[in-house]
Amino acid sequence: MNQFRGQPANNFDLPEKIARLGKLAYNLWWTWRPDAQRLYSWIDPYLWEETSQNPVLFLRKVRRTDVNAVIHDRNYMKHYKKVLREFDTYMEAKDTWYLEHHRDLKDRRIAYFSTEFGLHQTLPIYAGGLGVLSGDHAKEASDLGLPFVGIGFFYTRGYFTQHINDDGWQTADEVHVSFEDLPVLPVLDEDDAPMTVSVDLPGRTVLARFWEIRVGRVPLYLMDTNVEGNSENDRRLTARLYSSDLDLRISQEIILGIGGVRALRKLGYNPDVWHMNEGHSAFLSLERAYEFVEQGFSFDEAVELIRSSTLFTTHTPVPAGSDEFPLWLIDKYFAELWPKLTLDRESFINLARHKVSWGETFSMPILAIRMAEKINGVSELHGQVARKMWQFLWPDRKEHDVPICYITNGVHTGTWLARSMGILFDEYLPEGWQTNLDDPEMWEDVLNIPDETLWEVRRHLKRKLVAYMRERARQQWLKDTIHPVQVVAAGALLDPYMMTIGFARRFATYKRAGLILRDFDRLLAMVNKPNMPVQIIFAGKAHPADEPGKLLIQEVYRKVKKAETGGRLVFLEDYDMNLARYLV
Repeated sequence: MNQFRGQPANNFDLPEKIARLGKLAYNLWWTWRPDAQRLYSWIDPYLWEETSQNPVLFLRKVRRTDVNAVIHDRNYMKHYKKVLREFDTYMEAKDTWYLEHHRDLKDRRIAYFSTEFGLHQTLPIYAGGLGVLSGDHAKEASDLGLPFVGIGFFYTRGYFTQHINDDGWQTADEVHVSFEDLPVLPVLDEDDAPMTVSVDLPGRTVLARFWEIRVGRVPLYLMDTNVEGNSENDRRLTARLYSSDLDLRISQEIILGIGGVRALRKLGYNPDVWHMNEGHSAFLSLERAYEFVEQGFSFDEAVELIRSSTLFTTHTPVPAGSDEFPLWLIDKYFAELWPKLTLDRESFINLARHKVSWGETFSMPILAIRMAEKINGVSELHGQVARKMWQFLWPDRKEHDVPICYITNGVHTGTWLARSMGILFDEYLPEGWQTNLDDPEMWEDVLNIPDETLWEVRRHLKRKLVAYMRERARQQWLKDTIHPVQVVAAGALLDPYMMTIGFARRFATYKRAGLILRDFDRLLAMVNKPNMPVQIIFAGKAHPADEPGKLLIQEVYRKVKKAETGGRLVFLEDYDMNLARYLV
């Protein structure tokens, strides 16, 4: 089976000498390789930034005269050949970590389901940390050579663009995605028509097509219901992340779970391991159960087979963050399925029944927990919280015996390491350090970096952050006619050499962004301390339907605007992965 199914159209007007820039643009390997990004920024650095560092859009817009100029630049051509050599070596490697350590499992396959993937700012299909973790998992799977395939959604209207008005109120501008300008490829069938799967929803059948994103060696397939043959309402099912409409939400999760399994089958995959990143995709277990029952297994036997090959990662630290559906909605969407599973209604509901103060619900995390053999939280503390949250599912066990472990969230080093810091590591760490990131002894060599050298790199990166913030503030003032106080609130007065604290997260109330503001007088004393002031940068979005979250942003922003902060409290609007890289 081919690793990739989409075919790049590559209709860029490029000279033959650098024609492979087009193919490279469609593999997100460049997102974690600064030298690869320089192949584009070298041609026109201003256009590179204007296109949000999107090589596909860049190549569609760049002037031919600028392209022609670099093919006569010996330094550029030398760099071009070096980067393409590295790309080919990476893609064709036979000595990956996985093949070196688990060659006997090379024909096994891992399917990874997530409702969002944070891969790059040009792909607005993520809302926060869950998506960034999914994207980093895909990139690290590529680096390690894991036999990994991802399944998710391509949200045709993306996540929103955030603006903060003078009173601190968040407004959300819709994003309109243009597929031809993104590093995304259509998956076509033998007739060159969009490959689709069908999923039954009440009273109709909905089609979903697939888009392919190449993440290094890893294929990621994203479903989209904006397909001819669907009703207008159904074409919008995958338009946006995290709708507050329960019918739309459950429809999305049915498509993700049930449709995702069918998509993998149609693409020729038969995964050996199924990983649910949060409970949104838990309906995949029902589709797999149906497959086993059709093969002659009992439902209980099917559950055991599913559990033996399924992992579930839970992220939510509070019950309110879990997806739960009222039982009448489950009746509406699944009444035709449970007989096919040889279950009655009560048995089906019991798979995920959750008794709460206002009644009973069907809980997606509970379904995922019951259908997975391995369950993990995302930090040691979160593992403790999760065991306490879900202990009632194991009434005969003590809290510490609840079978939920933890795996601390990490990051994909290549994505989040600044180029200048990477150059420093290349100089002082052993050769090949990038492939030995989990070796504690290797990191001992960091101590060999002279303090003043490391500190100068840090100062350089802080200068870049402040310069970026000031330019953003300038552009906001030029284009949006914002009030001068908002320019200050956007970071125009920050000092790159002062201690700076960042709080950049999704503005859900349980993340407590306003906690540091509770004793405001004490905070003012800290930020205005002579010779030792502290600066604080806030950034983050609230879901458009999350009124408490938007009120929290407003509370923070009103404090940021106060003159007595001296411009040392800052709120940066429209937080995305590009801003995040400057912050870290």
